Amino acid sequence: MSAEISRRGFIANSVGSTVAGAALGQVSVAAEQPGELRLSTFRYDVTPPVGHSLCGGWIKPVVGMDDPLEAIGYVLLGAGKPIVVCAVDWTGIMNSAHLQWRQVLADAAQTTVDRVAVQSVHQHNAPFACMDAEEIVLAQGDLPHIIEPGFFRRCLDAGHKAVAESIKKTVPVTQIAHSEARIEKVAGNRRIIGLNGKVMSQRGSSSRNPDHQRLPEGLIDPMLKTVAFYNGEKKIVASHYYACHPMSYYGDGMVSADFCGLARRRRQEQEPGCVHLYFNGCGGNIGAGKYNDGSKEARVELTKRMFDGIVASESELKPLPIKSVAWETMDILPVLNTAFDEERLMAGISDKNNRVVARNRPAYTVAFMRRIKAKRPITLSALNVNDVSMLHLPAECFVEYQFRAQAAGGSRFVACAAYGDGGPWYIPTEEAYPQGGYAVSMAWCAPEVDQLLSDGIRSLLPVG
Repeated sequence: MSAEISRRGFIANSVGSTVAGAALGQVSVAAEQPGELRLSTFRYDVTPPVGHSLCGGWIKPVVGMDDPLEAIGYVLLGAGKPIVVCAVDWTGIMNSAHLQWRQVLADAAQTTVDRVAVQSVHQHNAPFACMDAEEIVLAQGDLPHIIEPGFFRRCLDAGHKAVAESIKKTVPVTQIAHSEARIEKVAGNRRIIGLNGKVMSQRGSSSRNPDHQRLPEGLIDPMLKTVAFYNGEKKIVASHYYACHPMSYYGDGMVSADFCGLARRRRQEQEPGCVHLYFNGCGGNIGAGKYNDGSKEARVELTKRMFDGIVASESELKPLPIKSVAWETMDILPVLNTAFDEERLMAGISDKNNRVVARNRPAYTVAFMRRIKAKRPITLSALNVNDVSMLHLPAECFVEYQFRAQAAGGSRFVACAAYGDGGPWYIPTEEAYPQGGYAVSMAWCAPEVDQLLSDGIRSLLPVG
């Protein structure tokens, strides 16, 4: 049976009131008055050095940089213990590496690890961090690093310093706004289903297959969502959410935040007084392959389309006074996919005749299997402010989970950031498993994860 450990309501604050009592693990804390809410922002460089592995070590390592990688976030103070939210321009951060990153930011903000969300954007000319898989491949003696421990430690140290410095320079946060705009000609569903109900083709992040470009977009969420915080009339943070694999092209050894990161940076340059963050939504089965042929020109065009969507979304923001703040968490412990056997995987990792990708990538599977067997759960979280919910979900969730969250939220404005703890790799829906395809073959959890994650999402949203 799947195990679910509820930590819902580590803090459930209603600004300007006191909630008494606690039940079912819920802890209620007296809230601060609206004028006592404060916010700080931080950013720090996480660009890997020349020679470092990219995307887990199975593509060309770093030879140069097209543009830098950043970790960007904010700290919200005055609603119980500080809350930290951070977006990182990396392929993924998983298992113990994800916990370490959150713990370091928590320590710097003088809060607890359950009140920190760290979400990767998932670019591929970027690092993929799993310290547990790193130990497995290093033991082989002939495999490239997944993540170099020294570089990872430097990133953690930079994060601690950035957050610690930021909370010395907080500003009042008094209002919140939300809006959305349609993104044109970027996303398409990656999974093309044949007449037999099975995946017949994967439309990747880029494609020159005429059929991939001819066929419809399929199920996507075309809306880019924006949530912004204000100090009076001044916008101080704008978080943008869109569900799509963020790669135009990769594998050339040139580090890049790619088209989503480039669009975010362009907006940042246009509006330096506001910190802009980009979060990848539930885009596990979504990519740009319908509209992207993998050319340099395509990256430029995709960047423009994303930038235009960000600007359009922000144009409709209408700030309202903050009346309530709640931080909710839920821990889940999924069932492992029985298609994977640790002994067989380790034999493949040790086989020096196998390609690097066929040895490095299974190390992630083994790392996650050992984590679940040790009963180390995955934390889901949500920041609920007024009628806005910002969900922080793990790994490569399918877009259906985003739609379910929006439906469960009712009249609430629900923005989803996936790619948090990347341990599970892909998280398909239950009905996707028998359809097959690449994502299902790389899903370390059993189909029961669907109900577990869906219930967890529902628990993060306010009732009524």
